[in-house]
Amino acid sequence: MAISTADFKNGLTIEVDGAIWRILSFQHVKPGKGGAFVRSKLKNLRTGAVQEKTFRSGAKMEQAQIDTRKMQYLYADGDQHVFMDMDTYDQISIPAEQIKDELNYLQENMEVNVIQYGTETLGVELPNTVTLEVASTEPGIKGDTASGGSKPATMTTGLTLQVPFFVNQGDKLVINTTDGTYISRA
Repeated sequence: MAISTADFKNGLTIEVDGAIWRILSFQHVKPGKGGAFVRSKLKNLRTGAVQEKTFRSGAKMEQAQIDTRKMQYLYADGDQHVFMDMDTYDQISIPAEQIKDELNYLQENMEVNVIQYGTETLGVELPNTVTLEVASTEPGIKGDTASGGSKPATMTTGLTLQVPFFVNQGDKLVINTTDGTYISRA
């Protein structure tokens, strides 16, 4: 389906130069001299690269039909990660290279959305927050307060992030998956 720059919305997927892009942000610009244009920030769904592109106002392009399927993460098999469709029980394998950022948050039996374009699997969409267990961190010292700084902690998935001093090994923490920051104890 062909769309124009007037139809742009955040989260819309488009096909440009043979690649599939998700619109992260866009801005219509009308300079005093010259024609209007749309400045956009796009994420390549195949490579994960974020790029800024400029389109002439009214330019036409194809909308990419992206399907999301609710799936459960089962296990890692070498450098492949196996997911199961919750409705049909079909299993698919996704290479670790394709979901390397998401692996910091994936736990067995976790439900995620798998993004597909036709028969091609593009990646995994995580929930906004996940609960992970602290694998290792330095012990907190008596007298440290909740507002008094932070220390590094490594989660069971391998993710390393800054946490408050009162967090100890074995604690379960709620983590923001968009930027990998500590939110609270679970």
